[in-house]
Amino acid sequence: MFSRPIALLILPLFSACSLCQMPPEQTREIIRRSAQATQADWDRAPGFDFCEVDKTKTGSRTSAVLMIEGSPYYRVVQANSVDLPPAQEAAEQKRLASTIQRRQHETSDERAKRTAQYQKERHGDRELLEQLTEAMNFTFVGQEVVDSHLVDVFEAVPRAGYVPKSMQMQVLPGMKGKLWIDHTSFRWVKVQAEVVKPVSIAGFLARVEPGTRFELQERPINPSIWLAHVFTMQSRAKILFLISKSSEANETYFNYKPNGTLSINTCKSSGISGRP
Repeated sequence: MFSRPIALLILPLFSACSLCQMPPEQTREIIRRSAQATQADWDRAPGFDFCEVDKTKTGSRTSAVLMIEGSPYYRVVQANSVDLPPAQEAAEQKRLASTIQRRQHETSDERAKRTAQYQKERHGDRELLEQLTEAMNFTFVGQEVVDSHLVDVFEAVPRAGYVPKSMQMQVLPGMKGKLWIDHTSFRWVKVQAEVVKPVSIAGFLARVEPGTRFELQERPINPSIWLAHVFTMQSRAKILFLISKSSEANETYFNYKPNGTLSINTCKSSGISGRP
């Protein structure tokens, strides 16, 4: 699964109760509890394998995402919602078996090197959650129903005087957004974010440009855990402050199963029900 730490704030959206008010201390408590609940779920995420569909302008790819010896492995099962040709299917299965064998016999140093990037991304997720309440001011704007969940809706704007604690957090002062929090479980049903002013990244000759947008949706995979369901992104940046770069992501995640119990065939297009 992705590590998408910036996708935590939001685009302006109509609220059903724009005149509603909530005491600031109650708002802060809800945001704090939602961050704690989300972090607890994300900490448990590596215990699940799942299916992922990645869509681009040129087509789509469906994969079974398997946690193998400490880091995820993507086993491709379909292209453009069509099963792989027999020869390619056999090659994918052979590559999976080879990967399992190799990872099971690597040294501790080899394993640490392989898993380092995955752990770095997960550390970034945790850091972002810890910084969220410091970096943003949240305002309650009403309640809505999203996918049958009653949610409290909060708009977020940068907090004056916030000093980013790391390079990754430098984008927060240039963003605004909105957060939909499940009224009962405090989980994030939906999060949207938009960069509204250019943000230069210290240490790099790069700048994140306005128009960069993110959306993350989460859904319960069982009565006690919520995990990512949909992630979309449109990013715009300038490298060396001159060369424009843009990219997009459109990812759907479904059929979460405890490690080692996911059937690869359930990741095929016929298995997508529109729910996680």
